[in-house]
Order: sequence, then C-alpha cells, then structure tokens
Amino acid sequence: MAPIRLLYIDDDPALRRLVSKEFERHGYSVQLATTGEEGLRRLRAGGIDVVALDHYMPGQDGLETLASIRVDPEAPPVVYVTGSDEGRVAIAALKAGAADYVIKDVGGEFLALLRVAIEGALAQAKLRREKEAAEAEVRAARDRFESLAAERAVLLREVNHRVGNSLQLVSSFLLMQSDVSHDAHVKGALASAYGRVLAVAQVHKRLYTSDDVRTVALDNYLHALVADIGASANEEGWLSLAADPVVLDPDRAVAVGVIVTELIINAMKHAYASGNGPVRVALHASSGSDIRLCVEDDGTGSRSRSAEGSTGLGQLIIEAMAMKLGAVVTVHASDRGTRVVIDFTGGDATRVVD
Repeated sequence: MAPIRLLYIDDDPALRRLVSKEFERHGYSVQLATTGEEGLRRLRAGGIDVVALDHYMPGQDGLETLASIRVDPEAPPVVYVTGSDEGRVAIAALKAGAADYVIKDVGGEFLALLRVAIEGALAQAKLRREKEAAEAEVRAARDRFESLAAERAVLLREVNHRVGNSLQLVSSFLLMQSDVSHDAHVKGALASAYGRVLAVAQVHKRLYTSDDVRTVALDNYLHALVADIGASANEEGWLSLAADPVVLDPDRAVAVGVIVTELIINAMKHAYASGNGPVRVALHASSGSDIRLCVEDDGTGSRSRSAEGSTGLGQLIIEAMAMKLGAVVTVHASDRGTRVVIDFTGGDATRVVD
C-alpha cells in the first residue's frame, strides 16, 4: 500500500520534527509547513491525504486556515491540534469542518492519539466518498431508467399512432365498400366490420395522444367511438352516451369498446323495425373498481341470435369480450325496449377519476 501522505502545519519546530520522525517511523510520508499560508500553498500543489493543523500560528491561525481548506469540497480531512485548556477552540474547529481534534502535550504523548484520529478521519472520508459514489451511481441509474422509459413511451406512442392510422384507413375502406354495395347482407356485414375495426383503432388513437401509454381514459374513448359510429349512420341525435371518468388498461378498454360497438350495431339492426331510434349508452363506476356498462333502446326488436338475418357472430364476440373482462352480461328485454347490462371489475390500472 502507498504511504499515507500527511501535511502537518505547526509553527513549533520541535513538534514538527517530533511528528515527522514518529509518523515516518509508522510508514507515513510527512510534509511540513510552518504557517497557515504555507500549508494552503502546499495543499494546492496536491498529493496530500490528510492534514494535521495546529491552532496557534503567526499570521493566519488554525481556524482561519481550516476555513480556507474547507472551501474546497474535495479537500482532504483535517485533524485539529490544540492545547489542553482550549476545549472551546476544539469545538469551534469541529463546527468549522474538522474531522476530529487532538489535545497536544509538550512531551509528545499525544502523537499516538493523533495517529488514531488521522486514521479515523481517513476511514470516515473514504466512507463518505463511497457513499457519494453510490448515490451518484443510483442517480445515474435512475436518470438512465427515466431516459429509457421516456424513449419507450415515445416509441409506444409512435407505434400506436401508426397502428391507429392503419386501422382508421382499414375502417374507412370497409365503410366505403359498404356504401357502394347493393346487397343488404353484405352491406350490413361490412358496416359491422367497420365498427369492430373502429373500436380497436380508437384505443390506439387514445394511447398515442395520451401522456400515459399504459392506460386509456375510458369515458373519452367511448365518447369518440360513439361519435364515430353515430356519424357513420348519417343521422344525428339517435345515439347518446353518459359516462363516468374512468381509467382502464388498453386491453380491457378494447374489450369494452368492442362490446359497445356490437350492442349498438345490434340495436341498429333489430331494435326498430321502421329504422333508427334512440340508443343510449351509459358507463357508471363505483368508488372502488366495480363498473357497469349499459346499452339500451326503446324498440321492440329482438337481440337474440334467432333474429332474422342474424349470423350470431355479434353475440359470440360479445361473449368472448365479456369473458376477457370477467363480466356478467344481463339482458332485460320487453315490448318497451331492450337493456343490456355488463357488470365487471376493473383491473390493477383501473381508477375512478375525481
């Protein structure tokens, strides 16, 4: 191991010789200075591990010298050396930043205590450096993580943007094909496919416009979805939504959107024999994570698979999405309309927004 490099600052030549001899005998490399100013110049030259500093010196005393040393946060530790009747000076030195203090005596018996104090100060300084290095590494790791998380969020938003645009394009093609088709069954199938693709596309649109790609504001999502479905029917005012502000994870939001789309399409097809009538969508959430979704109409049409012209695909899709949500589906049908209620419990990401 390299020797400990000690700078001893004292105007007493006898004590300087005594300290130099004693510490070199224990393997130290000792540098000497007679005044505070000289000691500061030696420190600025570098290569010092620890300083032992006497209090009484001509010109600049020990406390003034200590204050100058502590200006540099990277300065080596300082052990303050003072007389036996100067306890208040020792306390002042500790408050000023000294690592420790030793009371000297004329006979030199304090040297053993000085060596213990020096080694303790060096150990303390080493621990402090290691702690600072560990904290710096933690901060750097946190910064790297935050940077990676931010890059990942940007990438996910970009992916969702591209996917959303592609799905929006596909849904537009389906709608265009439906508009030009003369077969009622083909027209209906394409319109249904349009709504299903739209339900997924709207989730991706919500994700790339959100600061949090892990969740979807379900109420905003449903408002946009219902608006798009309503606009595709080329009629106004028949479709409405009342929704509590709820945040849900994207996969579950897709399932909710697909169910809503299927139920609206089903109402459009079967609820009103004479054409469109009012369809109401409602989303209610409790203070916990229980969520209720309702889609209802005032018609007399059948919602069953056996309805004329029905393939039963919509019902199968609703059942699959309900299973994904862990939802209970209840159908209330009468001559005054049909009300479908879906009750489910939100996942870990679910929360009701105050």
